Amino acid sequence: MEENTKGDGRLTPADEKDLPAAPIHKSGFVNIVGNPNVGKSTLMNDLVGERISIITQKAQTTRHRIMGIVNTPEYQIVFSDTPGVLKPKYKMQEGMLAFSEGALTDADILLYVTDVVEDPTKNADFLAKVAKETIPVLLVINKIDLLKGQGELEEIVERWRKLLPQAEIFPTSAKEHFNVTALMNRIVDLLPAGEPYFGKDALTDKPARFFVTEIIREKILLNYDKEVPYSTEVIVEKFEEKDNAIHIMAVIYVERDSQKGILIGRQGSMLKKVGTEARKDIEKFFGKSVFLELFVKVEPNWRNRENKLRQFGYIE
Repeated sequence: MEENTKGDGRLTPADEKDLPAAPIHKSGFVNIVGNPNVGKSTLMNDLVGERISIITQKAQTTRHRIMGIVNTPEYQIVFSDTPGVLKPKYKMQEGMLAFSEGALTDADILLYVTDVVEDPTKNADFLAKVAKETIPVLLVINKIDLLKGQGELEEIVERWRKLLPQAEIFPTSAKEHFNVTALMNRIVDLLPAGEPYFGKDALTDKPARFFVTEIIREKILLNYDKEVPYSTEVIVEKFEEKDNAIHIMAVIYVERDSQKGILIGRQGSMLKKVGTEARKDIEKFFGKSVFLELFVKVEPNWRNRENKLRQFGYIE
């Protein structure tokens, strides 16, 4: 190496040639798609390491596209959880499907999630679009903890290998955290070089109010049956945050008076139960005490009304 003859501590061009190259930062969008109830949200939360998406055993739990961001000094991964792919019956579900199909167009890496009991031919049109992808596709076969033996898994893997021959296959159990670390390592390997898309302290792209609505909606899904949970939408009308407390006022919209009665319950008992359960989770999420007020309003046929769907965030 040539000596620095300047004597002032500055590097000469010769010195700079011998310096180690700066580490390359990686950044990319990893979008999670698949049919309803295969464990996409559970997987997302496990990969992110935080409870970003609500989880229930009911289909259509996830209605919006939700981002969860993982940051290290070396990389930033922007995960997107999307609604389960379905054939729309309402305009609201058309908006949900648009979120899922949009995830095919802006991903750097695609995670297609299935499970060990799903019919592979379900929603074949969407699967055909995934098969045409030129970006890396990682096929996640979730819930393998439900299988009785290795032979069953091998049959499922072979079946999917024919449907998505270009995909790398990862048998996992997101619930048990089995093989999720290997999946994460492969995602990091495949990330393109690039600067962060969000600040390095960002966890999600959603505002605080969004997570309040999701927690309330989760409690509705867990406490009511049949059509009632699917006919509801939650809007936060007041979110007043102080140093140690948050005052929240939220409205639960339903489509019919009969649904309003069921949601409130006798002498308000059911709504009180939902409010108590939601408040505890909201307090845990924000680390502050919460005063939560819930109201129920009837908005007829809101799932098919474009103005309401725009207001509720299903149409941009």
